[in-house]
Amino acid sequence: MKVTLGLIQHACAARPAANLKQTLALAEQAAKRGAQIICTQELCGSQYFCQSEDHANFRLAEPIPGPSTRAFQRLAKKYQVVIVASLFEKRSAGLYHNTAVIIDADGKLLGRYRKMHIPDDPLYYEKFYFTPGDTGFRAWSTKYGRIGVLICWDQWYPEAARLTALRGAEILFYPTAIGWHPQEKRVHGASQHGAWQISHQGHAVANGCFVAAVNRIGLETPVGGDGLEFWGQSFVAGTSGQILARASVDREEILLVPVDLAQVDVTRTHWPFLRDRRIDAYGDLTKRFVD
Repeated sequence: MKVTLGLIQHACAARPAANLKQTLALAEQAAKRGAQIICTQELCGSQYFCQSEDHANFRLAEPIPGPSTRAFQRLAKKYQVVIVASLFEKRSAGLYHNTAVIIDADGKLLGRYRKMHIPDDPLYYEKFYFTPGDTGFRAWSTKYGRIGVLICWDQWYPEAARLTALRGAEILFYPTAIGWHPQEKRVHGASQHGAWQISHQGHAVANGCFVAAVNRIGLETPVGGDGLEFWGQSFVAGTSGQILARASVDREEILLVPVDLAQVDVTRTHWPFLRDRRIDAYGDLTKRFVD
């Protein structure tokens, strides 16, 4: 089965309503241009507020389903497209998640994925806001193929990609918000970006599936200082890890990438990594530390 992916890469403004309007407009353009599965960047409704620990930012969250979810559902149904949208979820009082909704081409909400791995690094203070996910690693059968969804920091964990692939995912989508600390860019920028891309390519190779990473662009300084310079370069990797298409560093783009899902079975039978797993020897993976 051949399917066209649509990755939406853009900068975010301070006003959430403007960001939702922009994301919906770009998703609509992607659908009109032939995209069948559309994925947003991480937390597409706002700037990346996790640069500071500020209780006021909890007001950015909304329930799921809520206004943003319903807006994406209407668009999915209108254009008969699958949509993966990354939102800030208010589950209940004091309980918040970094969540992606998965919407089928008939507008039905198939489910949600709550980010499992939560970082706490300079300017990435996500543990202040997000409770670690409790959905586990899942895959959903959509009109255009079986897909899995992981979110940003999850990208560094091969266990997450593997378990999602074992659920039958043919494509792994990673809504993302990653960039440079401007003061580090000159010395470390190339290696940091390289590590990000290579990790995704490794997931594609090890699991014989397609990987789509969707990142934002722009310099955001919501709390002053140097802020974060998001490096864009959203891309799709093929089942052997090859880069099929990549967006620019600093331009708003709709990256349309056709893929042939039949290649998943071809790759997995020619490189039978899933067949040769030694599941009897991996018990220590469930331990925090191994002596």
